Amino acid sequence: MTALRNKTTGDHIDYSDKNVLLIDSSGNMRATIYYMLRELGISNVKAITINDKVIPLIIQNDFDVILLGHNSSDSITGIQILEEARFRGYIKPSAAWICMTSDSSQEVILHAIDSNPDDLITKPFSIEELKYRLDHIVRRKISLRPVDLAIESGALNQALQICEALIDRKHPEYDHLQKVRGSLLLQLGQYDAARELLDGIYWESKDKEAGLYLSEAYVGLDDLMAAEQLLQELILDNPLLIAAYDLLAIVHEQMGDLAQARETLKQATVKSPLGIPRQMELGRVAIQTQEMDLAKGAFRRSISLGKHSCYRSAEPYLKLANLRRMEVKAVDEITQEQIEREIDGLLVNARKNFPADTESEVKAFLIRSQLAGDIGENKDKERFLREAKLVNRQLETPIDLDRELLVMSGDAVPVLEKPKPKPVKKDAAVHGKQQNPEMSDKANRMGIKHYLSGKVGQAIKSFGAAVDFDFNNHAAVLNLAQLFLETARDDEERREGRLKMVDRYLNLVERRVLEGDLSDKKQQLKRFRAMPLEELPPASLGSLLK
Repeated sequence: MTALRNKTTGDHIDYSDKNVLLIDSSGNMRATIYYMLRELGISNVKAITINDKVIPLIIQNDFDVILLGHNSSDSITGIQILEEARFRGYIKPSAAWICMTSDSSQEVILHAIDSNPDDLITKPFSIEELKYRLDHIVRRKISLRPVDLAIESGALNQALQICEALIDRKHPEYDHLQKVRGSLLLQLGQYDAARELLDGIYWESKDKEAGLYLSEAYVGLDDLMAAEQLLQELILDNPLLIAAYDLLAIVHEQMGDLAQARETLKQATVKSPLGIPRQMELGRVAIQTQEMDLAKGAFRRSISLGKHSCYRSAEPYLKLANLRRMEVKAVDEITQEQIEREIDGLLVNARKNFPADTESEVKAFLIRSQLAGDIGENKDKERFLREAKLVNRQLETPIDLDRELLVMSGDAVPVLEKPKPKPVKKDAAVHGKQQNPEMSDKANRMGIKHYLSGKVGQAIKSFGAAVDFDFNNHAAVLNLAQLFLETARDDEERREGRLKMVDRYLNLVERRVLEGDLSDKKQQLKRFRAMPLEELPPASLGSLLK
């Protein structure tokens, strides 16, 4: 196998300029892999153990490759870091993520795949194996870099245009490029175009990823029968393709077959039991089909899995408390008291572990109100209901209390109303991320520090994180515009892509009313952008904005 892999086609990869982050809790393993990387000509290697500083380090630096070790015995595992990075949008398409696991069990491998790393490798491995994996991924990243940079900035239309410009049978990543194009069409809601493209790819190659994308196109076009048929075929050919089960469950539910949706999710969670979102979906659908024991198991599993997960929330505590409440009327007095104590414990833990979650507080009051009514304490029922209404009025988006009570009843409520497609903002910089102005300012200041130290790549990464944390941080947006303009001036090879990024960020603030230094900076950058690049000043184009 090694001899065969050493014959990989393609140009030699120069790793001398690559910035690599190596993360593993085992000091011996870190040392071993560190020296492998040095043997491959990689000198810029930062090797660290797994701790709570990993995510901030990733945000604040511009790594080309991240090698992330997973050891199941760690209190915080590599897969949890991977899961959080994916969940929070810190995995940039232009960076290569390789998950290294010492646990090759099916449930761990499938859980890692849920977060979609670029590759997965089982420890221990040889230097030949590592080189083969790195060469394959980095070669792809280099060839698709203009597309990835556009996707990173949220410019999906631009990314699609670049894809279409690169489409050529001779392109070394032609097949992958076509799938990226299909994915972008789906994200932009262009389902007809996506179906036409992906239909040809899938039936020619039987590529499972193309098949999944094609299924999504069918769902987008409301052709549920075609989606169901294709997903069944994908699962038959690829029984561990868990994403196909997830989508098939959605299709069954949209077709009105909740029982089949439940059975599909059961199969998925048996094969891949470590994902909280999938367990929560199983619990929700199980309630709809009156499979209460199955639902309780799913919610208990979600609680136990949530210790260090980014998907940790009050919701499984509340769901489990409500399920126990539904059993109160059918038990004897002693058992009833036991259930009441369990419910109280679940609601107290939900409040204790998630004190800032006001919405869960409303739901907890509703559960207490319903429980009081179930056991005949009507005064307490009304009191808890008043508390729920009082807290609910304080929410920015109040809960529909009548609907929530209907959901709590356990009847077959139409919870799965067909979701309206989310409008895609053309070239939107941020997609649904929670705003954090304090972290945004911190990342912006870190970017300035990197820039003054001559680390332009890391500065761009930090300014990008600042915009992710708060898309209203106009200082960071203008700082990005300046850095892309400077790098366009100095890097002829990447000039066209960098200039598009300049235009992208200047357009973001074009219609914003800016004052003082922000306004001056915008006008200065617009003047520079209108000039021929060879006439720009040779050094910094101005002071960065704090």
